[in-house]
Amino acid sequence: MSAYDMMLSESQERMLAVLKPGREAEAERIFKKWELDFAVIGITTDTKRLVVKHKGAVVADMPITALSDEAPRYERPYQKRAPMNGRAEYDSSKSVIESLQKILSSPDMASRRWVWEQYDHTVMADTVQRPGGDAAVVRVHGTNKGLAMTTDVTPRYCKADPYEGAKQAVAEAWRNITAVGAKPLAITDNLNYGNPEKPDIMGEIVAGVDGIAEACRALNFPVIGGNCSLYNETNGEGILPTPAIGGVGLMADVHRMATIPFKREGDAIIVIGETTGNLGQSIYLREIEGCETGACPPVDLASEKKNGEFVRKLIESGRVDTAHDVSDGGLLVALAEMALAGNIGLQVGIAGETTESIPFFFGEDQARYVLALPAEHTQDVLDEARDHGIFVTALGKTQAAQTLRITGEGEIALPDLLDGYEGWFPNYMASEEVPVTN
Repeated sequence: MSAYDMMLSESQERMLAVLKPGREAEAERIFKKWELDFAVIGITTDTKRLVVKHKGAVVADMPITALSDEAPRYERPYQKRAPMNGRAEYDSSKSVIESLQKILSSPDMASRRWVWEQYDHTVMADTVQRPGGDAAVVRVHGTNKGLAMTTDVTPRYCKADPYEGAKQAVAEAWRNITAVGAKPLAITDNLNYGNPEKPDIMGEIVAGVDGIAEACRALNFPVIGGNCSLYNETNGEGILPTPAIGGVGLMADVHRMATIPFKREGDAIIVIGETTGNLGQSIYLREIEGCETGACPPVDLASEKKNGEFVRKLIESGRVDTAHDVSDGGLLVALAEMALAGNIGLQVGIAGETTESIPFFFGEDQARYVLALPAEHTQDVLDEARDHGIFVTALGKTQAAQTLRITGEGEIALPDLLDGYEGWFPNYMASEEVPVTN
């Protein structure tokens, strides 16, 4: 291969690492242990120049600024469009319980257990929070520290409002890491869009990048890597704008970690964050009403930060061990996931006399968490949240009976919810004659 081939080839499965001087042999031992190729290819210098040598001859010598702060700027014509608006219409007479059952057995909301059970996720016994929660947590080997990881994006939000949807993707990654008790550190963005030569698609990209940037600045959650996948079209129709966000955070002690299953009967269930009942672009509208209308939920980054930091402190202090962020499907879906994960029932009611049940339980307002904690600590947490100017609502309590009960709306046995929730993927794969591996 020529030097040109080596430097510009886009061969896959390669990683570049910068090592501290003197640790080359240690790194080589690690790579050889895992049967991976390893080679030292150069050193860093203070010359501010990139020098490439091949077979002893210099084949390239250029200032590094040409690749960084003096690089040519890519400018394509773009056209931003107004975000979708309008009222989200719904039939208030529909059953909340029946709607929940249908949503949990839909493709977007069903359990992914069939998928993640195909893979080994317990290598070296360092996985301390397994798939199915808000974020995976892996112990830093030989320590009590943990790395929390998540990936998030809601393409239907990004289609309705590319700017607000991209903000939401970052905010949800931040929430998922926070909900397990870790401090969010950084993200990588994977920008998946259609043809950037079309001004409207380029407008989605520009708005998405701006939304990510705003959220990252507000949440102190920097972008440290990423990639783009463009020109994703079928028959001239682009994919939904999908700026996927991968987030990572650090947990000081994996023994102070929250998970989503309810753990005790009689625990108080509280909601951190304001519930206004925003149904625009919601899973409820799509699965129950058969439409995707209205504005996607706005993202208040100040509330995201304030609410999340409050929840994290409760987890770090050991006062809360059960937490779940509220996202797709809204509040009732989050509650059902917690009940099904712990096989413990719940009794909840609507907070506020004038609030309608469907927007309250299925609205996808942001910056919210569901917490479950011993009843004797509830008032202290409620008072503390209000002292910090945080919206907080006491919603109900867990119960020994394996039912999900909503005051004024009825109840359903957890096994009846579980059948559809856990069954969609296996049934779908079986119907496609794809072999199922246990």
